[in-house]
Amino acid sequence: MTPRTSTKIELENVNHPGQAKPADAAMYQAMKQAILTVLPAKSPGLTVAEMQEGVRGHLPELLYPGGAKAGWWTKAVQLDLEAKGIIAREKVSPLRLHKT
Repeated sequence: MTPRTSTKIELENVNHPGQAKPADAAMYQAMKQAILTVLPAKSPGLTVAEMQEGVRGHLPELLYPGGAKAGWWTKAVQLDLEAKGIIAREKVSPLRLHKT
């Protein structure tokens, strides 16, 4: 069994302003740290696929055993960090992200 805290945070979504969903704080913080570690500070940034691949090496095994659920959490935290203005997307295809 994976040890986790029951502490929750409010997860925002840049695509749905004004709405927030509760999410596990430990899972969120670990993914946030991993995303901010791999994303560059300026354009052109990384594609979503590059970011998802990059974060895997920065996630704690206790929370993400074998990378379990990393894909969903990467996307959820990406959208939250965009909503909070911590990261930004380039208007290109494929989508590219960088820190603000």
